[in-house]
Amino acid sequence: MGRMASTRRRIATSSDFGCIELDVIEAGPADGPVVVLAHGFPESSHSWRHQVEPLAAAGYRVVVPDQRGYGASSAPRDIAAYRSDHLSADLLALLDANGADDAIFVGHDWGALLVWDLARLHPERVRAVINVSVPYTPWPMRPTELFAQTWGDRFFYMTYFQEVGPPEVELDADVEETMRLIMWGGSAAMFSTPPDRADMRPAEGTGFLTGFAQLDIPSGLPEWLARPDFERYVEQFTTSGFFGPVSWYRNLDAGWELTKDLPAPPMPCAFIGGRQDMVIGHRMEYVDSMQKLLPDYRGATIIDGAGHWTQQEKPDAFNSTLLDGIVQTCDR
Repeated sequence: MGRMASTRRRIATSSDFGCIELDVIEAGPADGPVVVLAHGFPESSHSWRHQVEPLAAAGYRVVVPDQRGYGASSAPRDIAAYRSDHLSADLLALLDANGADDAIFVGHDWGALLVWDLARLHPERVRAVINVSVPYTPWPMRPTELFAQTWGDRFFYMTYFQEVGPPEVELDADVEETMRLIMWGGSAAMFSTPPDRADMRPAEGTGFLTGFAQLDIPSGLPEWLARPDFERYVEQFTTSGFFGPVSWYRNLDAGWELTKDLPAPPMPCAFIGGRQDMVIGHRMEYVDSMQKLLPDYRGATIIDGAGHWTQQEKPDAFNSTLLDGIVQTCDR
């Protein structure tokens, strides 16, 4: 099968923070059902490189943004610009630009968190949800308070990301090594049993990359990540820096305030995960809990041999599951 033609264009969104433009990949028939692929941290539209062509070939209009703060998309310097309602408005602007009333949304990692919020804030625009890696798990309290209760004086990266300055300095210092360590660290090859609380690193003096230095990370790149693809990530994060991506985490409390009283997403929802994903691999009960939490839950598929970078590590298995899942979730 030959490659499907795709185009990249800039799409402007209405914003309280000046003109926001998103760099967007689009493919597939203009009149096809719209599928929006929302990436996570630290990724970009390039993380969906294996999914665009199969979805387009199946007749879907595929829309894949570099989200606010990433790549060449706008990256405002106001932390509040990365609140989930503003990020949701970006995704809705993609529908408007394609003349679509609604879409199937597929989110990975932070993209999944955003899509869960979008489905609660604007359910009329969300035809179905197929999220990856991060299950629907409503926060029981303000997130930063939960982190403090859970981790105390031990290091937790989401707490570390709350302060402006140190995370950006650390991650920006050597973008190539930052991305290499993170891609390895989240992969199935590095999946391991979490340490006991007594063995966890103290928050004081610990950075995000410190833990990766303690892993036996091989030289070079994982076999599933080709050098040109890796270099694309390095190029994009060299352009954007990490202030915008990390500021998504700085709005966790604000996002909780916006959604804490809203009902669960009412539309058909499904889930895809990696058996060796550090997010769910040791707590599959969070995946199972969606059966009770979501009113129209269509089930989960867990892919053996896939880590956190699910759609990149096992693209064939992922694509088969995704296409089957779209049919299932949209068959009302």
